[in-house]
Amino acid sequence: MHARMPRFREAILFCMSLAVALASSGCDFPSGPGADGEGPGHRAQNLALSPQQELELGRQAYKEVLSNPREYGSVIPADRPECQRVRGIAQRIIHAAGIEPLQREINLRKGYRFEWEVNVLDKEQVNAFCLPGGKMVVFQGILRVARNDSQLAAVISHEIAHALAHHASERVARKEMNHGALGGIWSKAYDRQEESEADHIGLFLMTFAGYHPEEAVRFWERMQQAAGGQQRLPEILSDHPSDARRIEDMKGWVPKAKAAKQAFDEGRITPAPGK
Repeated sequence: MHARMPRFREAILFCMSLAVALASSGCDFPSGPGADGEGPGHRAQNLALSPQQELELGRQAYKEVLSNPREYGSVIPADRPECQRVRGIAQRIIHAAGIEPLQREINLRKGYRFEWEVNVLDKEQVNAFCLPGGKMVVFQGILRVARNDSQLAAVISHEIAHALAHHASERVARKEMNHGALGGIWSKAYDRQEESEADHIGLFLMTFAGYHPEEAVRFWERMQQAAGGQQRLPEILSDHPSDARRIEDMKGWVPKAKAAKQAFDEGRITPAPGK
């Protein structure tokens, strides 16, 4: 890891620059119904981007990432085992995200379209990210750190959760409201509240996808230990504030996620009327 490695913050900053371009070209950010309301954390959430703007930004940023192999790494062919492994895990999590009772539980917003696409890039970076609209990158370095599919599912579900929660759009809204420099807002890619939401949503997603949520706790504990033993954080933690409380929260959510999955499997949780 001697070379400069890309981070999710850089990819989302590219999205934000595109958002500014949209605004300057006359494309207004939404300000009517749907622009704000209760988000996945059951808290007030103001969003800057309409569903279509979010989708377009994700498409453009993803094209930028995939067209710059020198900086981000080359796309690993789809027939390679590592790519098939990642896509298989991601597909199960994406399927879980479509379960209506689970959507209700995590309070997902309606009216958004996701064009799910997952590629593995050949950088030895311990990281992954999911852009607005569902475009996802997994760097192959993380495949050597995740000890099993459930640990890899923990990473993938966490990043997918950020997209489902529209955290990038929320950050653009904060910038517009604050009229401040990007550096101050983006000292960390997501604040602790958003990280906690992604942890919570991701844990439920991976559980409903059939993976073992206890492995998420073990993975993040390993990452915490790795961070404590060296001056430079693993990339997966570089933009992710982490502390003992985060691990404890996840430990508390594990039995709840397992109980919810069991109730769903036994038919004790059913879709809302009319679904």
